[in-house]
Amino acid sequence: MRSYRDLFRTPEFTPFFLSYAAYNAALTIGGLSLATLVYRATDSPLLSAMSMFGPQLAQVLGATFLLSGADRLPPRSTLAGMGLAFAALTAVLALPGLPIWAVFGVVLAQGLIASLGGGVTGGLLNEILPKDGFVLGRSVFNMASGLMQVIGFATGGALLALLSPRTCLLLAAALYLMSALGYRLGLTARPPRSSGRLSVAATWRTNAFLWSSRPRRLTYLGLWIPNGLVVGCDSLYVSYAPHAAGALFACGALGMFVGDVIIGRFVPPALRPRLATPLLLLLATPYLFFVLRPGVVLAALAVCLSNVGFAASLVQQERLMSLTPDDMAGHALGLRSAGMLTMQGVAAAIAGTVAQLTSPAVGMTVMAAASIVVTGCLARSLRKAEARPASVEA
Repeated sequence: MRSYRDLFRTPEFTPFFLSYAAYNAALTIGGLSLATLVYRATDSPLLSAMSMFGPQLAQVLGATFLLSGADRLPPRSTLAGMGLAFAALTAVLALPGLPIWAVFGVVLAQGLIASLGGGVTGGLLNEILPKDGFVLGRSVFNMASGLMQVIGFATGGALLALLSPRTCLLLAAALYLMSALGYRLGLTARPPRSSGRLSVAATWRTNAFLWSSRPRRLTYLGLWIPNGLVVGCDSLYVSYAPHAAGALFACGALGMFVGDVIIGRFVPPALRPRLATPLLLLLATPYLFFVLRPGVVLAALAVCLSNVGFAASLVQQERLMSLTPDDMAGHALGLRSAGMLTMQGVAAAIAGTVAQLTSPAVGMTVMAAASIVVTGCLARSLRKAEARPASVEA
């Protein structure tokens, strides 16, 4: 499968895609609105960053206790239920007078619920599409995420200039509700991919199996750490440029969209495996420029160029699927998502702390340098692992 036309002719792909796009638009507008609300109330780069990326920290709890549900719960009901839950919780965030501690309690609940989303979405996509269509389909979903971020951040920035953050949060809640309806009406009721109930023991057993292979371990670390550190840079946009954060987020999403188009549609499959490390280096390097404290225009160009490198995840996810049994695909992709988002939350906390002690520009530079160092170390370890005989792998 090499064309977008083939993708959208696949039964259920179109409603799945549109519902996913609505969910991401809601996530984008809601996140920017909440970060702006918290920054205006506290004037704190750390709290602003954590309000937007804090839900990711709860992903580690989901990966520990809930992830077996990615293959053991019916996908249509799970996705629709998540949309409804996010609609309700986002409406709660819009309540006037909600104290900051309660805001972060809601953010934690959102993160726990979202921990199932990556696995259920990825597993269902792997089920709907043939094997040779996974990378193209995944790239289209990433493009949807990127495009909705471009539209969402641009629209969110414009709306925040006209409306209050609380009103924008209510608009995000309405979009979550639309995504839930799309999943419920557009998808076929499917049984779970794996038998058994959601359980902590099953989650731990499958996590242990997935982690037991050195090639899979290195692939997971490559998906989680360099990406997450750069998202720490993203978390500082609101404090770096309070009145132009929406523009920076939109330019970053545009870069991500371009990268996904190029890698998913135009790069030959034989070439893709060699591009992970160069793309990860591209992801981090432009942020070193922020040590000079560039203006909004130059900063937006650097962000756009950087985010082309997020396409590395397509290459890495393809490798992960080649190393994973089919009946664990949802769990494996869920672990990928949960670990990546957890690292993003950790990185947001670290970046926010550095920015609090120094400045947002210094925080971005430090996180980018760390990502480059980690990428180099992982690339060297992966080369050594590939050179080892298969018989000695764990």
